[in-house]
Amino acid sequence: MPVDARGGGGAPALPRVEELALPGLHAVETAVHHDERGWFSESYQEAKLRAAGLPELRFVQANVSANRRTGTTRGLHAEPWDKYVSVVAGAALAAVLDLRAGPTFGRAVTHELVPGRALLVPRGCANGFQTLEPQTVYSYLVTAHWSPGTAYPAVDPFDPELALPWPVGAELAVVSAKDRANPPLRDVAPLDTWPGRSPRVAE
Repeated sequence: MPVDARGGGGAPALPRVEELALPGLHAVETAVHHDERGWFSESYQEAKLRAAGLPELRFVQANVSANRRTGTTRGLHAEPWDKYVSVVAGAALAAVLDLRAGPTFGRAVTHELVPGRALLVPRGCANGFQTLEPQTVYSYLVTAHWSPGTAYPAVDPFDPELALPWPVGAELAVVSAKDRANPPLRDVAPLDTWPGRSPRVAE
């Protein structure tokens, strides 16, 4: 659950950071302050998150995706940058697939996102999500700019080899034609290098 900050009065709760089953993949829980108006949260506060164990990052762009229907599925996309992903409304099941050359290639992790929960997804990993509620708003910060005309790796989110536990199956999910055409994992080569930094996982 997100860090409980209800009631106020004392020192503000610090975020919690935990490394998950993929190197560099971190789950983050931040304080959510509730009152009669709704809630407020510092979804990303650099000094606190670095003190809690998140690496130093320089984000250059913030993206938001609004999703009208439950079962909307986006991904799985890999780009040459780190991502800090969260939801600001609703809920989503996030999936992260390691495409880096090394022993964790092909390993996938899922993590439910609600306000107060986030993931730091390292470059070289593909990520995507499926909405668990209507009107889910998904936000992500990235450390490099998207380049028009560049072909970035992608994987079919419904690849049977991955067996991702999406609540809504491929037949009923809302998916773009482009993502439905993503190749299965078996047709995707491990990512050995990105410009400026290698995503290779140490043996």
